[in-house]
Amino acid sequence: MKNNSENQLQRGLEERHITLMSLGAAIGVGLFLGAGKAIRMAGPGIMLAYAFSGLIIFFIMRALGEMAIHKPVAGSFSKYARDYLGPLAGYVTGWNYWFLWVVTCMAEITAVGIYMEFWFPDVARWVWALAALVIMTSVNFLAVKAYGELEFWFALIKIVTIIAMIISGLGMIIFGFGNGGIPTGIENLWNNGGFFPNGIKGVLLSLQMVMFAYLGIEMLGVTAGEVKNPEKNLARAIDTVFYRILIFYVGALFVIMSIYPWEEIGTKGSPFVMTFEQLGVPAAAGIINFVVLTAALSSCNSGIFSTGRMLFNLAQHGEAPQPFGKVTKGGVPGFAVLASAGALLVGVVLNYLVPEEAFAWVTSIATFGAIWTWGIILLSQLKYRKSLKPNEVKNLKYKLPLYPLSSYLSLAFLAFVIVLMAISTNTRIAVIVGPLWIGILTFVYYAKGFHKRYPGESDIDEKAV
Repeated sequence: MKNNSENQLQRGLEERHITLMSLGAAIGVGLFLGAGKAIRMAGPGIMLAYAFSGLIIFFIMRALGEMAIHKPVAGSFSKYARDYLGPLAGYVTGWNYWFLWVVTCMAEITAVGIYMEFWFPDVARWVWALAALVIMTSVNFLAVKAYGELEFWFALIKIVTIIAMIISGLGMIIFGFGNGGIPTGIENLWNNGGFFPNGIKGVLLSLQMVMFAYLGIEMLGVTAGEVKNPEKNLARAIDTVFYRILIFYVGALFVIMSIYPWEEIGTKGSPFVMTFEQLGVPAAAGIINFVVLTAALSSCNSGIFSTGRMLFNLAQHGEAPQPFGKVTKGGVPGFAVLASAGALLVGVVLNYLVPEEAFAWVTSIATFGAIWTWGIILLSQLKYRKSLKPNEVKNLKYKLPLYPLSSYLSLAFLAFVIVLMAISTNTRIAVIVGPLWIGILTFVYYAKGFHKRYPGESDIDEKAV
């Protein structure tokens, strides 16, 4: 496609937009409602799972940042895979990322219908799911700065709630607020079967859910083509998002498991609702329901944004219908956004045709897709670094710490999580569906003759994307 100013994404996102967008994508409903299941598997040891997994995610994000600051383009890791690992890797990664967000968003818009039942029990769930899809699609047609502003406030609601819970929980632990003035202390972390009540095995089995919780943080790379001053803003956003997510997840879990015995968490509804009710907040259930509703909408919003940009990038390389490579007057890839919304509409229907177990499958399938994406980021960075001359490496403005040890450690950890998913009966479906999907994409790539199209593909001018 020709490189012209009329067909470019606009750089309208500020640092605060991309920081909160990535936080919003990574802090989903899992922390508010789904933490209970992970805690029951690992007990208080779940905090170590989040902390170590967070370190691996930090290395992955720094690897992505190293490339994104050097070459800030839309669809970033798909483009880097194309440049450093070959056209097939770029094609598969782009379509795989589109698929994983469509799957994730299907769960989120279905969740919206469930949450709205709290206030409107007589209205069918599909009505709210459809309304959420229409509204979020419309939001994605706003100029990117307006979209970023809305996502900023969506994410802020979740963050304020988590901070409020952590502060009030610390008040219970230290000063006995809401507990008759008697400090609860932190003995619950080891009094109920120890820090690892189900042994190390429980912690290992929880890793799939922990990694699913971090899904979305890599969206910072997708925004690279629309960020003002990428060199400064991307670097700061990558570093701060990691620390904030770690604080929010580990901090919230520390407070919750200090106040309540770990085996009680999740049996009486959301731990957030339990904590606020203990403090005497009468509308706790309604408040948390509102927060998880915005969390689902925010994640869906981010998903439509991400999938639209991936289709845009694929279309720029002739690997998706050409209309997906066009932008509106506001600089939005309109056809690509509509195509993603259309796929989600199918998801609304499918949720009524498949059994409830399929909802659990969604998280494991999405986790496989995320692990593929993270693995490709690390492999691309290894090839990228090897392509540089010594003086170019020295002049890099943003480097992956402990390279190459951090790259290989992260790849080994991702492979280990896949093995664990294959062992567990609950997540084994992902290790079947995931490779099958990758195989289908590879077959289509060769069947369509894409491998014959661009012998010098990496020379395509990035400015066109």
